[in-house]
Amino acid sequence: MPETMSSAKWYVIHTQTGAEAKAKANLISRAESAGMTPLIQQVFIPTEKVSEVKAGKKKISERKFFPGYILVQMELTDESWYLVRNTPGISGFVGSGKKPIPLAENEVNQILRQQEEKTAKPKPKVEFVTGESVRVKEGSFANFNGTIEEINPNRGKLKVLVSIFGRSTPVELEYWQVEKI
Repeated sequence: MPETMSSAKWYVIHTQTGAEAKAKANLISRAESAGMTPLIQQVFIPTEKVSEVKAGKKKISERKFFPGYILVQMELTDESWYLVRNTPGISGFVGSGKKPIPLAENEVNQILRQQEEKTAKPKPKVEFVTGESVRVKEGSFANFNGTIEEINPNRGKLKVLVSIFGRSTPVELEYWQVEKI
């Protein structure tokens, strides 16, 4: 997990969307071959885990917080700036003017904290809204339609009002057991 060092600052670098990992690898490789690892200390792609259901199976995948951007902890010198700017897959630093502006300490800490929280608990890819109509796909109430009464994102569960024998009955279901109508 990245930590902040006193002399190095965090900068945001723009890459091609979908090519963040390749740009990261290129930058690390170029820094090593140029002997600049003391200047370019860490390269970081903020991600979160997302759970989704495909073909009836729950799958956890990673999703980038900021597609098209990577964070770099580095000491800004003419040499390190030039190395980053001329790395394949990197468009340049984010910021106005010629000299890149580092992220504030509180912004970096917020991103790192967000990374830790999102990695610990996978977030469901499908978002539900109270009052929305859904169809139950699995379980005892398969093929029943219902209305979402309550959402518990921390547990990944929904309370759905299902009509059974003409009465609305609350049923607790997991996100993957229902689909939007």
